Amino acid sequence: MITISNLSLFFGDRILFDNISLTIKDNDKIGIVGRNGAGKTTLFKLLISEMKADAGSIIIPGNKTTGYLKQEIKLNASRTLLEETLTAFDDILSLTDELSALEVLLSHRTDFEDESYINLVQRIADLNEIIKNHDVGVLKGNVEKVLKGLGFKPSEFSKKVNEFSGGWQIRIEIAKLLLRQPDYILLDEPTNHLDIEAIIWLEEYLKSYPGAVLLISHDQRFLDNVTKRTVEIENTKVYDYPASYTKFMELREERREKMISAFKNQQNVIKEQERTIERFMAKATKTKLAQSMQKRLDKIERIEVEEFDTKTMKLIFPPAERSGQIVAKIEHLSKSYDSLNVLRNIDFQMERGDKISFVGQNGQGKTTLARIIVGKLDYEKGDMKLGHNVKIGYYAQNQSDLLETNVTVLETMENNATIETRTNIRKLLGAFLFSGEDVEKKVSVLSGGEKARLAIAVMLLRPFNFLILDEPTNHLDILSKQVLKQALEDFTGSMIIVSHDREFLSDLTTKTLEFKDHKLKTYLGDINYFLEKRKIDDIRTLELTSLSRTNIQNGNAEEETLAKNLNKASFEERKSIQKEIKQAEKKIELLEIQISNLESEMQMPEFHTNADSIEKLKMHVELKKQLDDWMDKWTVFQEKLEFLP
Repeated sequence: MITISNLSLFFGDRILFDNISLTIKDNDKIGIVGRNGAGKTTLFKLLISEMKADAGSIIIPGNKTTGYLKQEIKLNASRTLLEETLTAFDDILSLTDELSALEVLLSHRTDFEDESYINLVQRIADLNEIIKNHDVGVLKGNVEKVLKGLGFKPSEFSKKVNEFSGGWQIRIEIAKLLLRQPDYILLDEPTNHLDIEAIIWLEEYLKSYPGAVLLISHDQRFLDNVTKRTVEIENTKVYDYPASYTKFMELREERREKMISAFKNQQNVIKEQERTIERFMAKATKTKLAQSMQKRLDKIERIEVEEFDTKTMKLIFPPAERSGQIVAKIEHLSKSYDSLNVLRNIDFQMERGDKISFVGQNGQGKTTLARIIVGKLDYEKGDMKLGHNVKIGYYAQNQSDLLETNVTVLETMENNATIETRTNIRKLLGAFLFSGEDVEKKVSVLSGGEKARLAIAVMLLRPFNFLILDEPTNHLDILSKQVLKQALEDFTGSMIIVSHDREFLSDLTTKTLEFKDHKLKTYLGDINYFLEKRKIDDIRTLELTSLSRTNIQNGNAEEETLAKNLNKASFEERKSIQKEIKQAEKKIELLEIQISNLESEMQMPEFHTNADSIEKLKMHVELKKQLDDWMDKWTVFQEKLEFLP
């Protein structure tokens, strides 16, 4: 269990945390929520000792491990996907090396009563428990399962890391973190670069995760499906609710209503007592009584009603002239990147008033088609035409990254304004929560959420009747997303939204366009209708259905080749490897029993005074070495079996 006690943190004059306390149990599934800048990511950095508090303490048991998914990652670009993923076990292997070194050191120590000796024994015990709980051999067996669950194909395992886009590289980091299986796993916006299928798989994985999960996310449905506790960071305090996000919002409102009611009742009591004291003070015979009443009144613990930060941007899309009935028409269009074919001979027509969501796995062409429609990307074959009087408002997936960083917020707006909109710049910035000195901030110092709001504000400087938004919610908090969704529901023009946020897309669009295998398929309903039709609420069903369809209907070349190779595999070779695996498992089991028996002896107070203690310590080191060797053999046999054609 992690225990946070009376913790405070200051940034200059600003108080981020004021005497907060919190406990995290070993199997908790907790959502960490709060407005942008409230301190969610900072709390994670404190938990992994990347930052230090000004007061208070964080206690994490020495035999427990933590894993943290940062928003910024660093991978070795020269490694293959499989090689980089296998580095997930480097930390555990290094602990094994440390254990061996400490055991050798312990065998030469005779100062049994010294504190440093006791600490050494405790460290060895902690390392033994960590290594036992994180069996490398078992974890390595999950590599393919985790990579496939996150959307990687077996044929991509040998690709270099630098051949994957930034979003797919984040998936590699997620895979490494999940494979390490830390006791406490900290995820900071893990769904930002995942498609819907990968998000659903991750939900299922985290729900059954054996350790604790702490999750920062602005994806409301993801929070609801994974978490059972919600910790809100608000106004330097933390508030703990035994519920997932949606229920938390109800409980939060109930708590606030009760607090307001209690506050009003207390104020009435205080006013009544103050009136009584004032009357008694006017009478000499009751002065002492009045003074006594005043002392009691001064000691009353006053109820304070927290001022929740409920500020949200005010978003209204500017009116534009009406477009023609046909907004965009695509015929027989194909698009490739070098040898990679993304879209193949597709047809698509959008009419005035259509509200369409683009969904599908990353890399299937959603952003590609959006950029083709906007005119920012060429194509090899086919035709794409916009309709009469179509004016496009486009928010790119990396729109906030395209802002000039060396200018201020105000200058950004001035540089993009027309003559007609220049007079309304400050009013528009105020609607997006940029007021006072905020408008003089350089773009470079803005948070991700602030940059996203500014990018949307820039887009609103010009009127449009056709809106294309590519992942617009990635950096917006939940309240801001709700405001954006309401504005889109009120938008009278045509609209395409590329998004993986199911809650955001729910009831927002009237059509869902699925991108898969170079083609488009239209579903006449919103994201919920699509998910129901595709039956991918359970990702395992999706995988089985997809594999069956690929094998039987499409005759996918990769799967056909795999099947042919499987037929060629030698039955004797497979049987021989399985025999080797069973022998290795028996040897491993025997060694683990011997080691366990020795470690039980080592925990006894009289162990180190026995004449044979040194020999047994050496035997323990040797047995651990043998176990490592057999685990390596077992892993090699498993890999041979898994990759056997």
